[in-house]
Amino acid sequence: MADVKRLLFLRHLRGTPTVWVRFKKRGRLRKEGTDQSFWYRPLTAVLSEVPVDDRELPLLFHARTADFADVTVQATVTYRIADPALAATRLDFSVDPYDGRARARPLDQVATLLTELAQQPALDLLVHLPLADALTVAITEVRQAVAEALADDARLGDIGVAVVSARVVAIRPEPELERSLQTPTREAVQQDADKATYARRAQAVEQERAIAENELQNKIELARREQQLVEQKGANDRRKAELSAAAALAAAQGEAEKERTLAAAQADKVRAVGVAEAEAEEARMAAYRDLPPAVLQSLALRELAGQLPEIGQLTITPDLLTGTLARLADGPR
Repeated sequence: MADVKRLLFLRHLRGTPTVWVRFKKRGRLRKEGTDQSFWYRPLTAVLSEVPVDDRELPLLFHARTADFADVTVQATVTYRIADPALAATRLDFSVDPYDGRARARPLDQVATLLTELAQQPALDLLVHLPLADALTVAITEVRQAVAEALADDARLGDIGVAVVSARVVAIRPEPELERSLQTPTREAVQQDADKATYARRAQAVEQERAIAENELQNKIELARREQQLVEQKGANDRRKAELSAAAALAAAQGEAEKERTLAAAQADKVRAVGVAEAEAEEARMAAYRDLPPAVLQSLALRELAGQLPEIGQLTITPDLLTGTLARLADGPR
């Protein structure tokens, strides 16, 4: 839409690069083209605005397949007004010279024509295809058929419209039918998921079994090592006891040998002392054998005196003195 400004009884129109403008005054052409800017009088001016930019037209229509399934075709057509001068003469692109508003909706006519032209080849193609092919391989064929039909149609050329491209976005069945068609895939995916779950569980069980076996092997190895430790400890204690007993036996044998040696030495000593005493006694007896009796008596008295206790006082009675004197007197005789 062009920009129209008011100044007294005049109007000023300023166009854009994507809008083609035609200005006629009293049936004569005054201005024509894009990027136009001019003054005019609304009472005598005839204005037309034709957009020349590319426009996207979304299409959504229903079709029926060979197996009587209803599908929805979603497509997009890109077009533009290639000949705006021709389009201005075939369609009503006129605008109000006072405020620049369009008086009709010619682009709706173009959209309706494009929709009808795009539907027909798509319907003709899908009616000969089963649903499975229509949903899988028919998208490319439908796109090519629609593009060829729009490119070769003479009616579009008569109004100056050129189709830039045609795209088929999707071909979809009814929601219930689509869910039914997706069921095998969902089941297959679910089966694969279940298989993966079972495989994961089996792997987890296998890992748990391996862990349990490993723990059991560790316990067995620990018990075996404990048994070896106990056996080694018993052997060490037994060896220690044997060594202690051997040491005690050696000590006892040494003590006994020592006692035996001491006893033998003591016996030898006693034997030597006895022999010496016997020899001394024999020598003494041999010496006493040749002495006179009086000497022997003197020696005996001396020996006896040596064995008597100490005498502090001595009392001599007449009887004792008489006897002693008598013995002395008899001695010389």
